[in-house]
Amino acid sequence: MNAYAPAHELRDWIASHLDPLDGADAAGGEHRSDFDLTPGGWAPPDQPLTPASVLVGLVEREAGLSVILTRRADTLRRHTGQIAFPGGRRDPGETPWQTALREAEEEIGLAPSFVSLAGLSTPYRTGTGYLITPVVGFVRTGFELTPNPDEVADIFETPFGFLMDPSNHEQHERETPDGQRRRFYAMTHENRFIWGATAGMLRALYDRLYGAAVA
Repeated sequence: MNAYAPAHELRDWIASHLDPLDGADAAGGEHRSDFDLTPGGWAPPDQPLTPASVLVGLVEREAGLSVILTRRADTLRRHTGQIAFPGGRRDPGETPWQTALREAEEEIGLAPSFVSLAGLSTPYRTGTGYLITPVVGFVRTGFELTPNPDEVADIFETPFGFLMDPSNHEQHERETPDGQRRRFYAMTHENRFIWGATAGMLRALYDRLYGAAVA
């Protein structure tokens, strides 16, 4: 289905491609990672993974779906200034979607009552030791957002159709601090450079919806 189609046409189709909220624990199933594009190169560290969740908020605009993204605050110790979904580490006893909704409210002021949960996308392992569960939810309009200045510098929306267009899925390469080469997905929209784990999770969602393709 065309990712630029009206939101009401995409709703059920997207949900049908996601894992149910009560699905298997992400730690034991298939996942994507920061290491996927560098086979035999940049190696994952041998360390326990910290569970985390993000909210992939699909806003139901008249012009079509858009995705809520943030720019992380410049004062944060990790991933300073990078583009990210609202989210964070999971508290003991929380489900992935409880974490995603809590973090979205704490970081950008999105009230959970505006979010209709659709399901879970492919878990994603980061080079910093997190196993992130992307929680997909449809966000009805009328909400007001307020960034938490300790965590978020900016909040914006990017068209879902742009993010689901494989011609916009670039591959870049950088050198890690220890001298290894790392390849990663990136998407540039209106001078905003979406890369790393965020772009990787968007690419994994594309593959779920449209089937894996050669980039």
